Amino acid sequence: MSVSVGQIVPEFSAAATGERRISLSELRGKRVALYFYPKDNTSGCTTEGQQFRDLYDRFSALNTVILGVSRDSVRSHENFRAKHAFPFPLLADTDETLCRLFNVIKLKKNYGKEALGVERSTFLIDAEGVLRQEWRKVKVDGHAAQVLAAVEALS
Repeated sequence: MSVSVGQIVPEFSAAATGERRISLSELRGKRVALYFYPKDNTSGCTTEGQQFRDLYDRFSALNTVILGVSRDSVRSHENFRAKHAFPFPLLADTDETLCRLFNVIKLKKNYGKEALGVERSTFLIDAEGVLRQEWRKVKVDGHAAQVLAAVEALS
């Protein structure tokens, strides 16, 4: 079962940087930009995180929380976050619970080999917990600005 645009996103909880767990219910009253990326410290994922970082204050001013998600461990996330000064938490979805909920595990080809991996995707959840917009097969450059524009359109 995966969530669709217009539906309330089921409650979830995941280990996060900062030695804590983050649950969707604790974010009620705020918008959530939940972005899934394949792997810490890879070029595309680094660029995407930096673009969200650079727009962080504008998202915050619009009552929007940014959460990055990958299958990497919290320890890997802590290093990645510190190295690039990401002001937002990264969620460790090591058991793929969130990946399955949002249906982002896809068969991907890399150097001629097929493997299951995270399809770069972003989901915008409103303050009541309803999925308002989704972006799949995201191209990194300019994506954070697209998400910010969508948040502004909700305001």
